[in-house]
Amino acid sequence: MRRGTIPGSSGTVRPVRLLGDPGLRAASAEVTDFGDELARLIEDMFATMYAYDGVGLAAPQIGVPLRVFVYDCPDDEERRHLGHVINPRVATADGVTVAGSEGCLSLPGVYAPTTRFDRTVVEGSDRHGRPLLVTGTGFFARCLQHECDHLDGGLFTDRLAGLRRRRALRAARRAPWAR
Repeated sequence: MRRGTIPGSSGTVRPVRLLGDPGLRAASAEVTDFGDELARLIEDMFATMYAYDGVGLAAPQIGVPLRVFVYDCPDDEERRHLGHVINPRVATADGVTVAGSEGCLSLPGVYAPTTRFDRTVVEGSDRHGRPLLVTGTGFFARCLQHECDHLDGGLFTDRLAGLRRRRALRAARRAPWAR
């Protein structure tokens, strides 16, 4: 994990909030100002996501309670999807459900089979306020659903039940970052 700026990026790496931080459990506010501060936030989010080796990052994960997420995520065919969504909402989540391994930058090192839909359509805006529609399948659909959950105060562990949930939460309690 690197602090400061990422070479070739204008963003600054910010600390990622970890499980237990109350900001991760609060619903995020709609973005209303599409100016320079939003552009800076997006750059910082990309720099942070790359520094922590993530494929997606929601603004609450860096302590900003706004409905924004960024992604650089492959789908199951290894096609790269790169972008950001402002004020996203899941318009469609359908298809088969798949239990795939899922983790989170806010729970480093904790992974669990998590059931998600295999196809997702997210509606929102770009950083200029222009309408945006993002469609994902496979792993990218999982990423879109995961990041939208963050904006409503959710974590992937909320989607687990029984033994899977207990194991994931136990792993989080025992993780070095939890001490």
